[in-house]
Amino acid sequence: MTTTKKTCLLLVAMADEYKALLHERFELIDAPTAAERAAAIAAHGPRIELVLTNGATGLRADEMDALPQLKLAAAQGAGYETLDIAAAKARGIAVCNGAGTNDSCVADHTLALLLASVRALPQQEQALRAGLWRDALPIRPSVNGRRLGILGMGTIGRKIANRALAFEMQVGYHNRRPRADAPDCRYFDGLMALATWADFLVVAAPGGADTKHIVNAEVLAALGPQGHLVNIARGSLVDTAALAAALAAGRLGGAALDVYETEPKPPEALLGFPNVVLTPHIAGWSPEAIRATVELFIANVEAWSDGKPLLTPL
Repeated sequence: MTTTKKTCLLLVAMADEYKALLHERFELIDAPTAAERAAAIAAHGPRIELVLTNGATGLRADEMDALPQLKLAAAQGAGYETLDIAAAKARGIAVCNGAGTNDSCVADHTLALLLASVRALPQQEQALRAGLWRDALPIRPSVNGRRLGILGMGTIGRKIANRALAFEMQVGYHNRRPRADAPDCRYFDGLMALATWADFLVVAAPGGADTKHIVNAEVLAALGPQGHLVNIARGSLVDTAALAAALAAGRLGGAALDVYETEPKPPEALLGFPNVVLTPHIAGWSPEAIRATVELFIANVEAWSDGKPLLTPL
């Protein structure tokens, strides 16, 4: 007996190795650009049953309206801020995300960014290549014994905390509520209090309207001229103009960012600072993590098809 493959619209760029997993199970329509996306919906909208997107790419209500057979929409990673959940639920469309698939990868990258910023690793390498030896360079501080503040203590925040504790750092956090499973970390009921206490601040909270520019000029001032900011969450959480002003005035020691308000365009206001480390939104990208996101999407589709609860529902 032949089983008809469900039609899946893929809205994110993906290497052939991982797309092959989707091709095995679905009729795949690959549309990673805005033009391809619009063309695919116009041409194939009436038969698309599944959509795989991500938090930054999302799926709009008007696009859902053009997909009358849409049954399930999924965000590839943990974020889903531009996937219209309310519109999907109003239509009875199942929605899920890739929660848990890349948490460890993001946490690893976070510590790499923090160490690169505090220890000035890019500047040290450039100086060495220019012929300078250590005696001509400023001595950089260690991270052990220092205070790390984490904004957002979800599963990724908890993994970041675990790694920081292994580096013998003191860890504090601000969250909507204290976590019962974090007795080794200090809870702060306000971001300003956390930033004032911390030597370094990691942004790991969800994106969206409620957190837009939550890290503003006042928070950066509280962090102080020896402080370092790391953002692996969403670019919208940090006021880029305020960050550039703080760096220019010497009111912040450094910053390391994987996400930007302007992405995929680089943050032009920050490119001239030697004490800024930038990576192109790759904190959650590793072969293992990407495969896990695809496998979780497939598992969610299979659970939905079998009438079972989704593994990671939204």
